Amino acid sequence: MSSSSSLLLSSNCLITKNGFRRFSPKSSRVFMSSISVGSPIAAVDDLLFADYKPTNAFLFPGQGAQAVGMGAEAQKVLAAAELYKRANEIMGFDLLDICINGPKEKLDSTVLSQPAIYVTSLAAVEILRAREGGQQIIDSVDVACGLSLGEYTALAFAGAFSFDDGLKLVKLRGEAMQDAADAAKSAMVSIIGLDSDKVQKLCDAANEEVDKANKVQIANFLCPGNYAVSGGVKGIEAVEAKAKSFKARMTVRLAVAGAFHTSFMNPAVSRLEAALGATEIRTPRIPVISNVDAQPHADPDTIKKILASQVTSPVQWETTMKTLLTKGLKKSYELGPGKVIAGIVKRMDRGAEIENIGA
Repeated sequence: MSSSSSLLLSSNCLITKNGFRRFSPKSSRVFMSSISVGSPIAAVDDLLFADYKPTNAFLFPGQGAQAVGMGAEAQKVLAAAELYKRANEIMGFDLLDICINGPKEKLDSTVLSQPAIYVTSLAAVEILRAREGGQQIIDSVDVACGLSLGEYTALAFAGAFSFDDGLKLVKLRGEAMQDAADAAKSAMVSIIGLDSDKVQKLCDAANEEVDKANKVQIANFLCPGNYAVSGGVKGIEAVEAKAKSFKARMTVRLAVAGAFHTSFMNPAVSRLEAALGATEIRTPRIPVISNVDAQPHADPDTIKKILASQVTSPVQWETTMKTLLTKGLKKSYELGPGKVIAGIVKRMDRGAEIENIGA
């Protein structure tokens, strides 16, 4: 599609070079997916969403949720299929082919899995929109959040930036994180069966045995009994060796490039800052909860700073979900590949209502 062209997908959906604009036939209100909602504002109160009251939430997965075959279902829905066509143009290769056919090793790479999950998750929104009552569900969503990479997807859904700009950011993020991981020997491991205090003590014990370059820390606070630790390879090996003595049920080495959400990712920050600085970011139309501080932010400049620091900051997903549930969240939808988030939500509240929308 040329930069000057537009394609009318249906009676109420127009795709342009800047992203998707979707208009309700009953009103002129702009909806998400349609990610060109909003307009630049000189000064925005960052606390605009501080008193948000969640009812229905969209939750978007992060790296690790990818699986060969994802994206196939999306080809049955025109608006969803169009996202992959745009992605192929932006990426410069056939991303959809890798999503559907793999190989798994290629799809699992940081540089490919992040854009693949971003596109597939937004395609899931279009799949939901196409089903009976889907638009009403989308309209009812009053908060969004995503696990690490998923925060970019949530911001795209909420209109903070266009689909195209979001994909370019995610592409660069994956490349920058891969390069940072390649610069040092680091890893991540999930600790299953311990509370966060015990995991911290496990990290402290491991850190007593390794040098500064191999220190470890909690990187992902997912939910009670499931925390991810990042750090130097020797530090991770020490954590694995000591885990049973701390009564951990098990440890699972994660198939990621390196120690995400720690200072090991510092080399990626300046590249992200530059890319974010050159990207038009608007106030989201609904609250999007940050992984860094589990709070929604409205000021575009603050959002840029948060996203730049996110790769070196622990993911506060447990606090995010606890806050949503405490504030009265009624129903959640996990949009995209896998069911990781649904599992976390159910672990925190067995009675929580959550529906998976795959693509």
